[in-house]
Amino acid sequence: MSSRIVPVILAGGQGTRLWPMSRAARPKQFLPLTGAQSLFQQTLERVADGQVYTPAIIITNADYRFIVAEQASEMGAPLAGVLLEPVARNTAVAIAAAAVYARNTFGPDAVLLVLPSDHDVAVDAGYLQAVQQAATAAAEGRLVTFGIVPTAPETGYGYIKAGAGLGEGVSAVERFVEKPDLVRAEQMLADGGYLWNSGMFMIGAEAFLAECAALSPETLAAASGAVEAARIDLDFVRLDEAAFATAPNISVDYAIFEKTSRAAVVAVSFGWSDLGSWDAVWKAQEHDAAGNAGSGAVTFSNTSNSLVVTDHAHVAIEGLDDVAVIASEDAIYVGKLSEAQKVGPLVKLLRAGKETVGLTEIHRTAYRPWGGYASVLNGERFQVKRLFVKPGKKLSLQKHHHRSEHWVVVRGTAEVTLDGVVTMLSENQSIYLPLGCTHRLANPGKIELELIEVQTGSYLGEDDIIRIEDEFGRA
Repeated sequence: MSSRIVPVILAGGQGTRLWPMSRAARPKQFLPLTGAQSLFQQTLERVADGQVYTPAIIITNADYRFIVAEQASEMGAPLAGVLLEPVARNTAVAIAAAAVYARNTFGPDAVLLVLPSDHDVAVDAGYLQAVQQAATAAAEGRLVTFGIVPTAPETGYGYIKAGAGLGEGVSAVERFVEKPDLVRAEQMLADGGYLWNSGMFMIGAEAFLAECAALSPETLAAASGAVEAARIDLDFVRLDEAAFATAPNISVDYAIFEKTSRAAVVAVSFGWSDLGSWDAVWKAQEHDAAGNAGSGAVTFSNTSNSLVVTDHAHVAIEGLDDVAVIASEDAIYVGKLSEAQKVGPLVKLLRAGKETVGLTEIHRTAYRPWGGYASVLNGERFQVKRLFVKPGKKLSLQKHHHRSEHWVVVRGTAEVTLDGVVTMLSENQSIYLPLGCTHRLANPGKIELELIEVQTGSYLGEDDIIRIEDEFGRA
C-alpha cells in the first residue's frame, strides 16, 4: 500500500442500550465510558497516524454535528469532511455516501477503513498487522470485514464462517450467521472457523460502489444523489434529504456483504467489544480483587462482580453480587449485571410512559456548540438553569415572546448585549432581561463562563427562541 487509508467513522447511532447514560440527545459514542476520552475520540485516536491515514470522514446525524466538531477539536484532529444524514437509513447508504465522497475527494483508488464510533478496540501489533492485511486485500478489489476470534459462545453478536484462504491473513467469507441462541453459539465454537462479526470493514471505494450498483442500485442512487446535491453548512456537508430519503433502510451486511462474491475476512484476536450492554462495559474495565468495576464516586463493601457508574451522586453499595448500578443526574438504573441486555425493553417501557419518555431522549445537562446548560429547578412559572459558555464563544442574538430572564455571573466574565447596549459583568454581578428584548451572551475571557439563569413567564420551553443572528448557522 503506497497511498494512505481513508478512515470513515460512523457516528450517527442513537442507541440507548447503555441507558441512562446513553440517550438520544447524547448517545454512547460521545461518552467517556472506558477512559478520559469518549469512544468517538478513541476511534479518532486509532486513525491519527498521518503516515498511514488521511484525515477522517465522519458520517453522523445532523443533531450531533457540533458534538463531533467539538470532540474532534479537543483532540486537534483534522477532518476530511463531516457528512450529515438528514434521516436515519441504516449503514448501507451511509457507507455508500461516504464512499462517493471519498472517491470525489481522494480519487478512485481510495481505500476506506469503515469504523463504528462506539467500539472499544485494543491497538496492538495484531491490530496494526490486520489493518495492513485488510488494506492490501481491499486494494485488490476485495470487500474485507474483520472477524474477531471468539472467546465465548456470545449470543449478542453475528458470526462469520471463514472459507478458503486468499492470501496472508485473509480468507473468503463462506457465509454470515445471524445472532444465534446459546446452543447454536456453543456448537459453532466447537466446530471452529466461526468469527464474531465486528462491523468494521476495509473497502476500495470503486469496488464497493460497483457492488452497490449490482446488488443494491437504490442505495447507490440515493447516496450519489445525496452527495451530488449536498450543500455546505459551516464546516459540515448536509446530504440532500430528498435523495437520501429514497434509500432502503437496510444494513450494509444485508445489502452488500451477504450477497457479494468479493467478501473476505481477516481473523483477528485483538481486544474488542461493541460495548452493547452494561456487562460488556464491565468486562472492558479494570476490576478490583472482588471483580468490581466503578466509574465516578463509588464505594464497594462486601460486594462482588458488580458495576457502578455515576456522574453525579456518590454511590455506596453493600453486600451484593452481580449488580449494575448506573446513576445519572436524573435517573438511576439498578439490575442484575448478567441480565444487562434487558435494558432495551426497559427503555421501550419508559418511552411508552407520558411522564418518563423524556428520560430516554435528553439529559438534564444539554450541550450546545457554545457550551451548554443544566436544569437546576423547575416550577409552574419559573425555571432555574446553570449556563456554561466556553472561552471565545457566544450564543445567538435572540429574543423570547413568553419569558423574562435574570442572569447572575458565578465565574468568569460575561459580555451581555441588551437591545444594542453592551455591558460587561464579572463575578457576583447580575442583569435583568425583560420579555421581548433582543439579547446575546458571550464569553470574551480565557476561562469558562458560568452563570445562573432564572426564567419567569407563562411558557418556558426551549422552542420560545427567535434567533436573529447565530455564528453556528441556526438563525
